Amino acid sequence: MKKNVLITGTSTGVGLESSILFARNGYRVYATMRNLDKADELRKKIKEENLTIELLPLDVTNIQSIQSAVQTIIEKDGRIDVLINNAGAGFAKTTEQSSEEEIRSVTEVNYHGVVFCTQALLPFMRKQRSGQIISITSVGGLVGQPFNELYCGAKFAVEGFMEGLATYVSNAFNIKITNVEPGGIATEFMKSAVEKTTGDDGQLASGEYLPIFERYLAGNQKRANESKEQVYQTGLEVAEVILKVAQNEDPPLRVRTSKWAEDFCQLKTQADPDGTRLVSQIKDSFL
Repeated sequence: MKKNVLITGTSTGVGLESSILFARNGYRVYATMRNLDKADELRKKIKEENLTIELLPLDVTNIQSIQSAVQTIIEKDGRIDVLINNAGAGFAKTTEQSSEEEIRSVTEVNYHGVVFCTQALLPFMRKQRSGQIISITSVGGLVGQPFNELYCGAKFAVEGFMEGLATYVSNAFNIKITNVEPGGIATEFMKSAVEKTTGDDGQLASGEYLPIFERYLAGNQKRANESKEQVYQTGLEVAEVILKVAQNEDPPLRVRTSKWAEDFCQLKTQADPDGTRLVSQIKDSFL
């Protein structure tokens, strides 16, 4: 029997590549996105390869939209085996120069969307006594970075949410939890982040922040020029890690997707790289 997987944010990048890869590997994929007008590339792949992928509208910032998509799948197939919380939006700007709307938006998409999608799936996974929730976070969910503090804060929140959830739903209801933590991804993600968050002058920072920002940009460019292949992964490379997690009978709480990401987070993760020891300790302490 094919496993059903619901993936959010599948119009481009990791979500698009994951939808195709999971379908190629025998999953029935429900590929969701806020605007199905952006599904042309996925539709093309479905037709070319006769992939078992169904497109559904799902806006992770709208609870009714989430519930409607979930209900559609349940009415059709009766179960959802894997949820991949992939939808997200980059944001790079100083806290001081960010508007209230921008702050709320980056939190809504990157954190609240994960919580509400997970909340919508939990009753069904609990009832069927099986399931897997994979959230695509970031090295920014472990390590705060300049001009990314609002984005990192939302991803830190996802890490904490999933870590807390893993301490009791895994044993009680056989629901597996994993955070997949990419570093740089060579997709439209960062380009979109910059385009959405630059001000009228085209800068992410101004005034006294500008010299710091210019050093930040110069450092990023230097690292990219020196080690582009090591830093930046393709969406497919990250999707391959996600598939391995889904196929793992006993997946870890955390997994970085590249050596660069592993090295970048080492000071935070060296005592417990995959989070397994900590979850075990919390279970022993509280349960």
